[in-house]
Amino acid sequence: MDFGKLPSVDGLDFTLPPDPPDNAYVLDNLPSRSGAPRLYLGATGYHMKAWTGKWYPSGAREKDFLKHYGRQFNTIEHNNTHYRIPDVATVQRWRDDTPEDFRFCPKIPQTISHARDLGLTGTQTSLFADAMTALGDRLGCCFMQLPPHFTLQHLPILKRFVLQWPQHLPLALEMRHPSFFEPQAVRYYDMLQSAGMYTVITDVAGRRDVCHMRVTGTKVLVRFVGNAPHPSDDARAGDWAERLKHWFDAGLHEVYFFTHEPDNLLAPEMAVRAGGLFRAAMPEVVLRAPKEVEESGVQGSLF
Repeated sequence: MDFGKLPSVDGLDFTLPPDPPDNAYVLDNLPSRSGAPRLYLGATGYHMKAWTGKWYPSGAREKDFLKHYGRQFNTIEHNNTHYRIPDVATVQRWRDDTPEDFRFCPKIPQTISHARDLGLTGTQTSLFADAMTALGDRLGCCFMQLPPHFTLQHLPILKRFVLQWPQHLPLALEMRHPSFFEPQAVRYYDMLQSAGMYTVITDVAGRRDVCHMRVTGTKVLVRFVGNAPHPSDDARAGDWAERLKHWFDAGLHEVYFFTHEPDNLLAPEMAVRAGGLFRAAMPEVVLRAPKEVEESGVQGSLF
C-alpha cells in the first residue's frame, strides 16, 4: 500500500486522535449485541509464495493458498474484486475454500468507485451485488475506496449511490480527500449513520487525517499500515487495543482489522503481535490470529 507512505517514520507522532464527540451518541444507540464482540484479523492478499514453509505448509500449491490463508486468518481485505467482478461460480469456490468463521471484505470495483457517477447509470453495481451475495454468511463487509479527487462537494452523488445500494450487503466507505476530515464533513458521517453504513479508518504515516476514528454503526474496518517493521508498529497496535476495547465496552459489535506491510511479506508477523496485544487487552473478544505451521500441518490458533 503506497498511499500515505513516508521514506522515514522516525520521530513521527502516531498518537491516535481522540474519539469525535458524535461517537458517544452512536455507540449509546447501537442495537444490543448478541454474544461476545468479534474482532476479525486479516491481511490484504493470499497469493503469497513467500509464506510457504512458515505460514503455509511447505510445497503448498497456489490453487490451495486461499484454504491455507483461511486456516491462519479469518478475514481478508479482498482487493481482487477492485479490478474485476468475479462470476458467481468463482465466489462460491471462495466460500467453499474457507472455514465457517471466515469473513470476506471485498473492495468495490473501480469501475464503480472511480466512475464520475459512481456507476449509477450502469449495471456494474447490480452485477457486483449478485456476485457477492453468493458469499452468504462468509460476507463480512463490502468496502468502497473513493479516489483522492472525490471531494465533499460530490456528496449529492454519493447520497444517490447510498440510496440505490442493495441493503442486504453491508458497506463501509473509505475517503481520501481532506475535505472529508474537516468539521463540515459531519453531514457525510450523519448520512452513513442514517443509512446503516460504516467507516473505514486508515492508520498510515503520511496521512494522519484519514485516521479519523469515526464510528457510524455496529462495525468498523481498520487498515493498519506498518513500516516493515519499525518499533512504532507494536506501540501503535497497543494503542489500537485500548481504543477497540473502549468501543467494544461501549457496544460495538465487530471490527475488521487488516495488517498492511510492504509487499505484504510481514503482514502475518504483524498480525501475530497485534493479536497478542488484542487478546491481552480484551480477553472476552472472539478473535483468531496466525500461527506458524508445524510438521503436523496444524495451523492457526483460536483465542
